[in-house]
Amino acid sequence: MWDFSMGTAFGLMRKTAPFLLFRIVVYFGIAVAYVLVTGTGAGIGYGVGGFGDDDFQASTTVWGGIIGFGVTAGVLYLMREYLLYVVKAGHIAVMVEILDGRELPDGQGQIAYARKIVTERFGEASVLFGIDQLIKGVVRAITGLIQGLLTIIPIPGLNKVMSLVRAYLKLAVGLVDEVILAHGLRTRAENPYASAKEALVLYGQNAKPMLKNAAWLTLFTWGLSIVVFLFMLAPAAAVVYIMPGTWSAGGMVFALLFAWAVKVAVIEPFAIACLLQAFFKVTAGQEPNPEWEAKLETASVKFKTLGERAVTWASGGRGNPTPKAPPGTTA
Repeated sequence: MWDFSMGTAFGLMRKTAPFLLFRIVVYFGIAVAYVLVTGTGAGIGYGVGGFGDDDFQASTTVWGGIIGFGVTAGVLYLMREYLLYVVKAGHIAVMVEILDGRELPDGQGQIAYARKIVTERFGEASVLFGIDQLIKGVVRAITGLIQGLLTIIPIPGLNKVMSLVRAYLKLAVGLVDEVILAHGLRTRAENPYASAKEALVLYGQNAKPMLKNAAWLTLFTWGLSIVVFLFMLAPAAAVVYIMPGTWSAGGMVFALLFAWAVKVAVIEPFAIACLLQAFFKVTAGQEPNPEWEAKLETASVKFKTLGERAVTWASGGRGNPTPKAPPGTTA
């Protein structure tokens, strides 16, 4: 039915408990920051609204909350490279080490160990972030190729269901970019761009089994996320109750925030632990297929960009244990 073991995935979660706790602290800290800054903004708006009538006060309270929420979102946007570099890639690195039978340090030493591995492979955070953005673009192209194959099948009424299929495929490939990054960490690749390109070809030629595994995990991930969201509605409503003024949508927003925190801190790592197993299993012993490489060259400009930057990296950064971003690299 699928190419991973949930028992192995739970084992990875247990063995990387320090990193799991780190993720919980980081993402729940973000959720709490959203609530606090949004509440502060609403409080300021409520105070300013005191100079007008009730309608004016309600309006300023809402706008104060929206501004506070937007400020927090802006800060989080600026932190996205750090989150990928230290939190997500670091957790993937230690999972790969365990899957390959290597011992890990305990406690906070595990986080430092992971950062060392990521730094050796990618150097600066901007390099990893730039590669991740290119990978996402190529994965979308691969998904498009699969969709294209489905649309030429002469099945009556297929076009009506393809919109649902497309939406589901977009969800199903949401974590694939992190699995592609894992290939370079596992192979100890000196050229992260070339490694990503190779992994993308392997993913493309195994797209059918990988999408099957991702589809099952999407069901599990979003099913659990919905349950968490419903569970979070009550405490979120309590937070809204103590905020000044009227914030009718606040309970829904805060419940979504805390459900998101649980999803990215706990549920997604489990899904990645499963996808890593599936990818390593279905690609075991394979070499990149030139036909698939040619398809991706034609279908994706970002795949070509990966190749160009792989050449640049090889000429300027190969062999350096902490390489700098090659010329032309952008986030």
